[in-house]
Amino acid sequence: MKDVILVFSVCLFLTIILEEATAILIGIRKGFDLTVILLVNVLTNPIVVLTGMVMGSYTTVPRAVYITVLELAAFITEALFYRKLLYTRKLSPFLLSLILNCVSFFIGTTLGGLIFKLIL
Repeated sequence: MKDVILVFSVCLFLTIILEEATAILIGIRKGFDLTVILLVNVLTNPIVVLTGMVMGSYTTVPRAVYITVLELAAFITEALFYRKLLYTRKLSPFLLSLILNCVSFFIGTTLGGLIFKLIL
């Protein structure tokens, strides 16, 4: 059980740090918008991580398939929240969501793998 909590914590922490930093680099500076990005990730990340863990443990569906579906669902969900809630309109909410999710997925997967090798 400790490992599951650790996985959730590391995944959420990396996602928040990477997506908030990327949003700031892109030019999102309003505190409200950064808070929306944070809260949307608090909503979607645990669902994606838990579903991915369950799919990996209890199904024979190839990892690439369920990860693609989960990430696509997160991308669309987050984009819809961004479209409705963000004040900053520098980018399309869908492009913003795509950029943030790509950064957090690719860098987060790499860093997460290194972190998990060190602590698990």
